[in-house]
Amino acid sequence: MWRGTLSTVSGIDATDARLLLALSQDPRATVMALSQSLGLARNTVQARLARLESGGVLDPFERRVRPEALGYPLGAYVTVTVVQTSLAEVSAGLADIPEVLEVIGLSGAADLLVQVVARDADDLWRISEQVLAIPGVQRTDTNLALRRFVDHRMTPLLRRAADR
Repeated sequence: MWRGTLSTVSGIDATDARLLLALSQDPRATVMALSQSLGLARNTVQARLARLESGGVLDPFERRVRPEALGYPLGAYVTVTVVQTSLAEVSAGLADIPEVLEVIGLSGAADLLVQVVARDADDLWRISEQVLAIPGVQRTDTNLALRRFVDHRMTPLLRRAADR
């Protein structure tokens, strides 16, 4: 799994964007099919895909799996305020909780934004207690996700990059 600063991902050019758009439309497309549809040599497509993968451009496949399908219909975003010298330990503690999907460092009043999933309200309570029990956590604020209005998407940005 990729970890690091938000700015350590390699940039892409218009050809990379076209390749990613084609993959977005058909995630199971073969290298040969991609090369034919894009008018690129097979080796070029293969090399670009390898570079995009190793450069952190592509998220892991698991990002496509919906938590609801695994029995976690309740989602929440938890802001966490931590003792500043404990940020690494708190992050490691959060990573040990299976229901924690993502942890992002923030600027502002809270230090971390934690995306969690739960089976129901009682399960969310249990998870909240686990988060609060991590040494270095000072305060949490939990916000339930009630509805998804816009799915995670990259297509509009890829189209813009492909048109450059």
